This record gives sequence, structure tokens and C-alpha cells, in this order.
Amino acid sequence: MSSLKAIKFPTALTVLLIIAGAVALLTYIIPAGKYDRLTYNSDSNTFTQEKKSETLVLPATQETLEHFDIKIPIEKFTNGDIWKPIGIPNTYHTLDAQPQGVMAFIQSPIKGIMEAIDVILFVLIIGGFIGIMNFSGAFEAGISSLAKSLQGREYILIIVITFLIAIGGTTFGLAEETIAFYPILIPVFLAAKYDAMVALASIYVGSCIGTLASTVNPFCTIIASDAAGINWTTGLTTRLIVFVLGLIICLIYIIRYAQRVKNDPSKSIIFDQKQDIEVRFPLTNLDTATTLTTKYKLILIVFSLCFVVMIYGVSQLDWWFLEMTTVFLVGAIFIGVIARIKEATFVDTFIKGANDLLGVAFIIGIARGVTVLMEDGLISDSLLFYASSLTEGMNKGVFINAMLYIYSGLSFFIPSSSGMAVLTMPIMAPLADGVGIGRDLVVNAYQFGMGLFALINPTGLILASLTIVKIGFDKWLRFVMPLVGILLIFIMIVLTISVYI
Repeated sequence: MSSLKAIKFPTALTVLLIIAGAVALLTYIIPAGKYDRLTYNSDSNTFTQEKKSETLVLPATQETLEHFDIKIPIEKFTNGDIWKPIGIPNTYHTLDAQPQGVMAFIQSPIKGIMEAIDVILFVLIIGGFIGIMNFSGAFEAGISSLAKSLQGREYILIIVITFLIAIGGTTFGLAEETIAFYPILIPVFLAAKYDAMVALASIYVGSCIGTLASTVNPFCTIIASDAAGINWTTGLTTRLIVFVLGLIICLIYIIRYAQRVKNDPSKSIIFDQKQDIEVRFPLTNLDTATTLTTKYKLILIVFSLCFVVMIYGVSQLDWWFLEMTTVFLVGAIFIGVIARIKEATFVDTFIKGANDLLGVAFIIGIARGVTVLMEDGLISDSLLFYASSLTEGMNKGVFINAMLYIYSGLSFFIPSSSGMAVLTMPIMAPLADGVGIGRDLVVNAYQFGMGLFALINPTGLILASLTIVKIGFDKWLRFVMPLVGILLIFIMIVLTISVYI
């Protein structure tokens, strides 16, 4: 029995490599195949159809879309709403197998890192930014001030953080950007006498419930609705209901756990890691903490403005990782100047900070490598084809819940929400017509399925998030699975009611 207890759950890197190996094996089992793709070319105002053995250039007109039974208005392509290749319904064809052998498996992490280099650089610059912030002393002073002001009302911190991140998720798809919040907020939650799991839950669950019930998220709701050929406001009421009630469910769940830990720290799922985590994220001594001086206040203002500028840029200016990364690099320099950190010390501290998140960067790259194996092995579209075939002849109540599970499963292989939307929606949305329900319900099932599975999806962001605190995936599953079960039942009830009213 003692030998069994000594066996530890593998690290995030090992889990992903095991998954990559399993996916490589699947390329030997699942038949290779692909849907034709339609790509809009803005320079020539034409469509390119990628077929099995040829590529055709077609006029970018509504007639071309109607020929392929695609219900998307041509304006959605010409104005840039849909910029990725979309799958063409009823064009699936088998191809020669492309099994991914040992060499492809070994190379997949490298290919993944190369494909995800923009995200990886963002994470590393964030690490340097946090390192400079910690070195300045302003962060410790700010945490001390916040902890003092919340004494006796620490639960407000959970509500505010979870709510704000959920708002970011539902409006502009706040997801990868949350990586920046963990090193900042975990010490705050520890100072409030919670454990690091509460901080992780407030940030990650907040992001998931927000993106699950996306309302105006251009990378999820709008692009999926466009690809389904409907207005994005169709089905909005259902998403708002799920957002409000789902957020309440999550808050109650997190606060109950947090209060249990606060009353008795031994109830923490990660109690055995308490000392290690407190060393990694040093607690602020409220009795001897640094006073929040004018200089520190100015640094905290610059620090906060970096996130405000990032959020505004992503939501309003079409910024992505290049611009976001630049914001934090410039922010780190400004903080270094205000704090009067010497040039050599600044560079050394920045590099050490980036090094702290190097493991997270590798996790992101290896996770992307799993997707690379599937794409190179030509099994992504095959899975989509077989999944769509499963729904033929279903009762509409069964159909919509099957869609929920199908999208949950597909998101393991295609964790990108925008990629999933443009690839699958032109194929899946018309299936709703056959069972007599609105296409908006398929869009909702896509969002709910991806958002729900994101809570535990190892090819998504959760392993990268856990790596920051060195919390095992098994402990996260122990914490979150009851919540996943509650949300699953709630969402199935909502979807079932939706098809009959």
C-alpha cells in the first residue's frame, strides 16, 4: 500500500507527451481524410477552393457561397470577420494515410513551439515583467494594503476577480492572457488566508465560464454565428442566462471551498504543498510590510495600466500577441525607471523572471504539438466527419445534447475556438435544419461544449496554468470535477428546454 502512495501523478510535460504519443498512434488507426477548404483572398477578391488533387480560384460572390450550400453573407469575408479557411459541407474525402511515426512524434514539440512562438514570447515577457514588479517592492506594498482593507471580507476578492475575468471571457475571449494574472494574484489570495487553488479557480474558472457563455466574443460567438449563416444576436438570451446562472454556480462552489480552507487549512487539496507554494510566492507580513509610498503607487498605476491597455487593444484595436507583448515589455522598462533599478540589475532580474515561466512556455508549445500531429496525420477532419454522421436521424432533444458532447470531444483535438468555428460550423450548423431546430442552438452547443471541457482539457490552457504553481493535474481534477458535473447537468437542462420552446 505504501508503494502505491509513493507513485506520483506525472508532471504536465509528461502528461502532454503521453497524449502526443497516443495521438500519433491514432493516425495509424483513424482513416485519413479532409474536407475541401474555401479561403478568401482579399488582394484579388476571390475564393480559393482547396480540393483533393487541385486548387480552384473562384469569384468571391454570394453565388459561389450558395453553390457550396454555405449560408454566410459574402460581406463577412470582405470585411474581415472571417479570415480563416472554412470547411465546405459534403466535400469530405478520404486520403492516403499519413501515419505519424517516431520521428514525427519527437519533432511535434519543436513544431508546436515554432507555431506557438507568439504565445510563448508573450509568456516569457510577462515573466520578466512580473520579476521587475516584484523587485521594485511595490507589489508587496500593494498586497499588504489590499489584504488589510479586506480583513474579514476576503470573499469579496473571489467575487470581484472571478466576475471581472468572466466578463473579459464573455466579451472578448480572455483566455491566454490570464497567464499573466497568476503570479500577481496568487500572493494576494495567500495573504487573504486562502490556498493557491482558490486563486487558480477564480482566474481559470472565471475565464472558462466567460468563454463558455460568450455573448459578444468576436473569436467565438460572432465568428461561429457568421460561419453558421445566422446573426450573432440569435440565441443571445440563452447565453446570457447561462452566463449569469453559471457564474453564480461557480462562485458558490469556489467560495464554499475557500471558506473551508480558511477555517481549516488542512482541508486544502494542496495542503501538502503549502510550504513549497509559500516559498514560491512569499507571504507578506502585514505587521512589517513596506508602506505604500507615492513611488509605489505610481508603479502600481503603471502596472495596472498595462492590463487596461492590453484589454482595450485586444477588444477595440484588433491587437494580438505582438502588441500585447510589446505593452508588457514597455511597462517593465517604465517600472524599472520609476523604481530606479540599475541597468545591469534590470536585465538580470528580467531574465530571471522570464526563466520562472519557461516551463509554462514549453507546456504551451508541446500542447500545440499535439494539434500538429493531428493535422499532419490528416485525422482532424475525419473525426469531424464521423461526429457529424452520428447525429443523423436523432430526436431534436437528443441531437442538441449529442452536439454538446461532440464539441467537448472535438475540443480535445482542436482547442482553438475560432479554428473550431470556421472548420466545423459550416458542416454542423445545417444538421440543425434536418431536425427542425435553430442553428443558433448548434452555436450554443459548440460554445458550451468547448467551454465546459476547457476546465479539464489537457491540450488547452489548464496544464500551463497549473505549472505556474506546480500543482498536479490530478489535484486539479479532484477539485474541479464536481463543478464540471454540476455545470454539465445545468447546461444539458438549458439546451433541452431550448429546443422545445
